[in-house]
Amino acid sequence: MKKVGILYHPMNDAARGMAEEVRAFLAARGISAWLCSAWEAEQAKPEVDGTDLILSIGGDGTILRAAQIAVGAKAPVPITGINLGKLGFMTELGAEEAKEKLPALLEGKGWLDERAMLEATIDDGTSYYALNDVVVARGAVARVVYIEASIDGEKLTTYKADGVVVATATGSTGYSLSAGGPILHPRAKEFLLLPILPHLSLGYSLVLPSTAVVELRVATVHEATLSIDGHINPPLGDGAVITVRHSPTKARFLRIHPEKAFYRSLEQKLKGKHRS
Repeated sequence: MKKVGILYHPMNDAARGMAEEVRAFLAARGISAWLCSAWEAEQAKPEVDGTDLILSIGGDGTILRAAQIAVGAKAPVPITGINLGKLGFMTELGAEEAKEKLPALLEGKGWLDERAMLEATIDDGTSYYALNDVVVARGAVARVVYIEASIDGEKLTTYKADGVVVATATGSTGYSLSAGGPILHPRAKEFLLLPILPHLSLGYSLVLPSTAVVELRVATVHEATLSIDGHINPPLGDGAVITVRHSPTKARFLRIHPEKAFYRSLEQKLKGKHRS
């Protein structure tokens, strides 16, 4: 590898300190590195082309921002997460093992983990990409919204709820799980559709094939919100239509731990006992 990007959580002092240490570590090995806050997407995106690897230093939220930054690259750029957060479902390395494992990754000894993403398009033509989930929900006013859901052009139901989650397999251990959804294997291509706190309306989760196209039409007298991976949150008005489908763009992660580590650590991570 010749060029590595380092994205860090700007509100975590330990993450910024480790980012500087990792940049010095790479420089000592003759590897060019750029460093940027994961919250400064517009500043980071011009650096991505030509980058061989992005190191994300923080938690799962930092990984989600790194995936957004990597989406626009001319060629796919893999991400390796160094966990300084809590659960670390998507991160690969604990802070204590980063320097030990990084040389092997830089020498190409890891394996690529490819994850499905979603593409959400608003009726004004604006599109967003999500690694975890697309959420259509009520805004600041604590009133339910009505969301008419159709799949492949056929009406399913009208949810009367706090909102609706469309989640990837990766996102099935996030907000979707909190809303009562199932856990999918992270490399599954299927995705989930489920309501958030439904009131006298359809309350179960649906597992949809990768070919499904979901249309969500909002009816509300108050402002609603579209949330992409929890940090991109444009407002939605009454009558807004959001179309969600499997994206041709995928996220790639460079990993060093065995592929079966997901099953071994799942219960530990859900209990908050595992930090790497």
